[in-house]
Amino acid sequence: MASLSRHRLSPADTGPALRALRAWTPPDAPSGSLHPGDVGWLLRRDDATVFLWTDTRADARADAQTSARAEGVTTAAPVAVGFLDGPVLRVTTAPDADLGALAADAEDLLVPGNDATDGLPVPGWEPDTEEPWLVFSWTPEPVSSRAVQVTESDTADRALVHRAAFTGSTLTADHWRTMKKSPAGHLAVETLVRTPAGEPAAAATGWFGGTGRCGLLEPVGTHADHRGHGYGRDAVRGACAALADRGASAVAVLTPASNEAAAALYRSAGFTVVRENLDWTRPGGM
Repeated sequence: MASLSRHRLSPADTGPALRALRAWTPPDAPSGSLHPGDVGWLLRRDDATVFLWTDTRADARADAQTSARAEGVTTAAPVAVGFLDGPVLRVTTAPDADLGALAADAEDLLVPGNDATDGLPVPGWEPDTEEPWLVFSWTPEPVSSRAVQVTESDTADRALVHRAAFTGSTLTADHWRTMKKSPAGHLAVETLVRTPAGEPAAAATGWFGGTGRCGLLEPVGTHADHRGHGYGRDAVRGACAALADRGASAVAVLTPASNEAAAALYRSAGFTVVRENLDWTRPGGM
């Protein structure tokens, strides 16, 4: 039986959580809800909060103890990492984690309104079969792309593409700089595609999970004024190539099955669907 302790981490203290997620990232598509890149994208926000669950048993793994002690967080072994993404508690667990104990400990986070989990089954809750997520994977191959790596001088245009691609987004260049300065910033690779006239058209951020491990795309967007010209595909393929150059064994991306445009983009870029993910929802909650 696990003896769990939950730690609330500020952005500056997320090093142990990121290292745990990297250790749990497989060579192919990520098996849990969170990749290190999901945390990296969250860290664009100064008020981001990440939860790290540890097992305080005396026989906790020595290598995990050493890693955590170096950050001054705990001497126990990490067993799960999660954060609240709106009303959804997203969690990735260690392969041998006690899911029942984690679900019980997470009860006080799952207040009414937080009515779904991704990666953590909750007793009495139900899989949401009406809103599946598609998990795509790309295998490294030679790439031709118009994408270029994002530099400091491109930051404002990178943020502009995101706002133009996602209705309601308030992302700024300062948010982007905050993310890049975070403990996850060194894991990010970013590409930008411009029109022949030099206007920013599409962009993608890729996240390195480690040599021989799967990378992740999060986020990807095409400016609403420049869709239908292959710019998004080039941004995606450029980010994939950059991750492969760093040693990624594959690259994954997730999108709701209902987002047919995104699914078509990833297929055109050489991705294939490897599985579906289902959220767990509170009965009558969503």
